[in-house]
Amino acid sequence: MRLSLSNILIFIAILLSLATFFGQNQLTFYLTFLKADIANGFLSFSSFEKTYFIDYEFWRLISPIFIHFSVAHLAFNSLWVYILGTRIENLEGFKKLILLIIFSGSLSNFAESAASGAIIFGGLSGCVYGLLGYCYIKEFIQKRFSFGMPPAIYIFMIVWLALGYLDILNLFGFGKIANTAHLTGLICGISFALIKK
Repeated sequence: MRLSLSNILIFIAILLSLATFFGQNQLTFYLTFLKADIANGFLSFSSFEKTYFIDYEFWRLISPIFIHFSVAHLAFNSLWVYILGTRIENLEGFKKLILLIIFSGSLSNFAESAASGAIIFGGLSGCVYGLLGYCYIKEFIQKRFSFGMPPAIYIFMIVWLALGYLDILNLFGFGKIANTAHLTGLICGISFALIKK
């Protein structure tokens, strides 16, 4: 049995979610988008410029995708990475999927940090929306592949995105949603599908 990229991503997400106690310990700060400094018992975060252009901690562009804050958060994202990622990888290969993950993951992390000012955020959901946008364009607009996704799935995920922006999900106990990461991931997936023919 071949080890797929989707399974590797899910394994890393599970491992790091457990290792960080779902974002509750200091290991989390090695995965945040901006570098964390703890001095004299105080926590502070570096600027974007210091994190990336002075300290060269480029892994932080992608590492927040592996931080999850609850079992439900991890399970939901892992399910969609498995469903969508496996289909893309089987039809178009490892290289296409890893480029899409890096593209949608890093840009959705950057956008979430820039738009919300949040420092501690995470999850594979920006990538999930990237995969979703990619599949939609390839399957229904370009009609190049059949990923076997019913149209209702796309509608559900867009409604979920809208509910996040309306803050309705927070009312039902889903917590703070990284809406900008979701929307940016979707735009990245659509763009990637249109550019990478």
